[in-house]
Amino acid sequence: MRSIVVIDYGMGNLRSVAKALRHVAPDRDVVVSADASTIRAAERTVLPGQSAMPDCMKGLLESGLADTVLEVMRDRPFLGICLGLQMLFDVSEEGPTACLAAIPGRVVRFRDEAMVTSAGERLKVPHMGWSPVRQTRAHPLWAGIEGGSRFYFAHSYHPVPEDPDLTAGTAAYPTPFTCAVARANIFATQFHPEKSQRAGLKLLANFVTWDGRP
Repeated sequence: MRSIVVIDYGMGNLRSVAKALRHVAPDRDVVVSADASTIRAAERTVLPGQSAMPDCMKGLLESGLADTVLEVMRDRPFLGICLGLQMLFDVSEEGPTACLAAIPGRVVRFRDEAMVTSAGERLKVPHMGWSPVRQTRAHPLWAGIEGGSRFYFAHSYHPVPEDPDLTAGTAAYPTPFTCAVARANIFATQFHPEKSQRAGLKLLANFVTWDGRP
């Protein structure tokens, strides 16, 4: 049995993520853990996130797991989900809050003045619900998922990578924004694959077998 550890720092949709991973990988040992040694020993790790960035970063720092997260994302398949994506960047406007600075860039709030479609419809913030995702480059985690597949979102902020080549997927609300990033052994999504039915479960299944290479 090879372990997949969902990192528990007191925040995030941990049980739903673990349940979805167990569904797609019934032969793997999927655990939710706040123990640094267990996380370090994992074959692959998942960092979920939910609620507000100041609370998430406070929880991560107070748990003592920030350095552990930075360590495991260097050398094994790593998946960030929602705030687990945003936490990888330098800073978030929410707070504002300093983040893990693993990926150069910032996290910004949807601009109210831009929340108008070409038809004149005003959109609400947060962005909640299903949106099609455009795959901007090939990646093993996109395997078997059709371009334009819909994923579930629940967020008011989104990442702006300093290097646009790190973007692996975009969604529009109403203008395109980065909703997936990929670098080496790291893949992270603004959407919730564990809530995204068939496409989301396929992405998680791909993560379970991914060797960590682009």
